[in-house]
Amino acid sequence: MASVFLWRAAARRLLLSLLPPPGRAAARGAGSALPAALLRRGGLVGGRWVEAAAAFPVRDPASGAELGQVADCGVAEARAAVRAAHGAGAAWSRLPAKERSALLRKWYDLMIENKDDLAKIITAENGKPLKESQGEVLYSASFLEWFAEEARRVYGDVIPASATDRRILVLKQPVGVSAIITPWNFPSAMITRKVGAALAAGCTVVVKPAEDTPLSALALGELANQAGIPAGVYNVVPCSRQQTPAVGEVLCTDPLVAKISFTGSTATGKILLKHAAGTVKRVSMELGGHAPFIVFDSANVDRAVAGALASKYRNSGQTCVCTNRFLVQKGIHDKFVEKFAKAIESKLHVGNGFDAKTTQGPLINEKAVEKVERHISDAVSQGASIVTGGKRHSLGKNFFEPTLLSNVTTKMLCTQEETFGPLAPVIKFETEEEAIAIANAANVGLAGYFYSQDPAQIWRVAEQLEVGMVGINEGIISSVEGPFGGVKQSGLGREGSKYGIDEYLEIKYVCFGGL
Repeated sequence: MASVFLWRAAARRLLLSLLPPPGRAAARGAGSALPAALLRRGGLVGGRWVEAAAAFPVRDPASGAELGQVADCGVAEARAAVRAAHGAGAAWSRLPAKERSALLRKWYDLMIENKDDLAKIITAENGKPLKESQGEVLYSASFLEWFAEEARRVYGDVIPASATDRRILVLKQPVGVSAIITPWNFPSAMITRKVGAALAAGCTVVVKPAEDTPLSALALGELANQAGIPAGVYNVVPCSRQQTPAVGEVLCTDPLVAKISFTGSTATGKILLKHAAGTVKRVSMELGGHAPFIVFDSANVDRAVAGALASKYRNSGQTCVCTNRFLVQKGIHDKFVEKFAKAIESKLHVGNGFDAKTTQGPLINEKAVEKVERHISDAVSQGASIVTGGKRHSLGKNFFEPTLLSNVTTKMLCTQEETFGPLAPVIKFETEEEAIAIANAANVGLAGYFYSQDPAQIWRVAEQLEVGMVGINEGIISSVEGPFGGVKQSGLGREGSKYGIDEYLEIKYVCFGGL
């Protein structure tokens, strides 16, 4: 199948994917030119840049301007990528861990060398402020560095046997071809956090990036090729929203795919789980969050406000671990709301991501803006008050003012659904038990935060919060060293840390007898 596909695509390939289309290599924001050396428009299959029968536009969310056309890969291209990954799997898995480590390290080095250009691509297609994009590139690269080191630490085991003529060994081996399906909010880091672990373990991958942000995934592919990652080890199949269901189904049902790793909504995760069940694939899911941020009376208010600002408004509230519900104890509530509002108004600046003073870029699309508006309208209709913000920004249809609501109750949509936007609803509570009950009422549990200076309370709350990650007196918790993942309907498995590589390994028991 792969050879048929490559033969049919040969006439259309001809390096068209190697260059950006004329006149389309510039981001419309701040007149900042995108790096032609890293812009790719084709899919990456078996080490080659390939086209598809059609293409789809990638747009700047700040202006709506087209950044370029990317190959709209479909079922044929997805199956070809799976077969390319499968074909490369045996040699890659047999490669000594030291050599896989060196290749991952080279890929990391190239990311660092090209960090400014990679950041420009992220800001152009995602809209986040350039400073945040630069931070994402370093965060993204750190996973390649980390797993380059972890590749040499995949240890087996020797277990004492009950019989004198036997020895019991435990081997860890790569699970096989892994399908990597990633979101638009961190278009680089969500790839390397998965792919770094997979490649370190000896797996090969097929990446399906979000339709809004495929350029970052393709830029990583170009650097992977430059680093000497063998053909077929890292494959990318970009596709439009229309093609996504069919491509996703192929990746989840093809018998040659052994593992699915997905970051996205809980609803989509459930669909992928159903598809994967038919062939009983290994699955990792990092799904929706609904993070509580609890401020107790004993908290340092200024530190809590600083943590709240960072946790809520990074990437304009479009992160899976950003705070979605603020719970503030009665004795400190008014002071917190007042200081939080002042911080929002003085420290947050809405603008194009390429503007140096911008801290709040656009939302990814108008649908995201409409959800924020719906949550605000619902809350206000039930008695909530707009402290600051509350409407679209004059800069354009995808821009929204950072918003703070007070007098919020648990009956409002913004406390029941993940907003994924710059909206901070504040609920007043009286007792610790009440706060814990509200925080744990959600059917998801990715991250949770709280501020307190009471040591006994800190231990109680940290242990009782039903989430996979807890920030204590800290609003930003993501790090390469920490295991990232949730509980309940926030997903399965962990990424990053020393535990992340285990998601791509099988344990094999070997009984050596007759000794």
